[in-house]
Amino acid sequence: MARDLLLTHTRDDTGRAGREGPTSMSAALSRRLLISAALVSAAVVFVCFLLYERPGLGIGHFYYLAIALAAMAGGAGLGATAGVVATGLYVAGVLINQNVPSNELLTTGSVTRGVTYVTIGALIGWFASHNRAMVDELRVLADRDVLTGLPNTRAFESAITRRLASGRAFALLVADMDALKDFNRDEGFTAGNDALRRLADRLATSLGPDDDVARVGSDEFAILASVTSEGAAQLATRLERTLADDRTKATLGWAAFPQEGDNALALYRAASERLYARKVMRSYLRPVPEPIEQAAG
Repeated sequence: MARDLLLTHTRDDTGRAGREGPTSMSAALSRRLLISAALVSAAVVFVCFLLYERPGLGIGHFYYLAIALAAMAGGAGLGATAGVVATGLYVAGVLINQNVPSNELLTTGSVTRGVTYVTIGALIGWFASHNRAMVDELRVLADRDVLTGLPNTRAFESAITRRLASGRAFALLVADMDALKDFNRDEGFTAGNDALRRLADRLATSLGPDDDVARVGSDEFAILASVTSEGAAQLATRLERTLADDRTKATLGWAAFPQEGDNALALYRAASERLYARKVMRSYLRPVPEPIEQAAG
């Protein structure tokens, strides 16, 4: 269940286009190369079959290579189709090659060969498809925080690296949950985890589609937004109001690129310093409760 939540979380698309673009292009290129290799190998085997095949030599077995390549590229359907095509090439080769008696086509071995071609292609394609799905799922899980389903530190580092490389202005906001230790101490870790999930959901639903948000610490979240320093201050204020519920209350700090830092570390330090300065200010402004004895009098 936890894995499904990770894969379907509302903010799982954060920065996905930027991260998956090169990966998708690489996968498509690999499949095209596999299909090209399958076509070339099938053609080579067919020519060799016509020129060199003799009874008992078995050049037709090399069609399995072309079938396997096609199956790995396109799954069970393409693998089975490649098996059918290989069977057709084998039959054509027997009919054209004068050194191979055509009556071999009428044997049980030829039928078995065709069935084997199709079956092997389908099986290899099925396993290849499931392996790709598993790798894709693991790639998603590797970039996700297990508790909240948001991108984790690894994914966030990729996101901020892309923004820095683009050179366009943006702001880094750091949010720190105010009462996580109180939750864990008074209500237990389950309540603390629930509060973190609520906070993550509120952040995710309060940001725009082009913003990035990630959990980067036990009670710390980071946000990338395409705003100026003034816009970052306004966004931080809006988010703090959204999170004003005592069970999701958080304090935010921010830093703008390039005015307050030209690299990820400088921006993070500036945002963290502003965050903790605001926390200190709030602690001084917070009313101090009267002692119990004095209140009773």
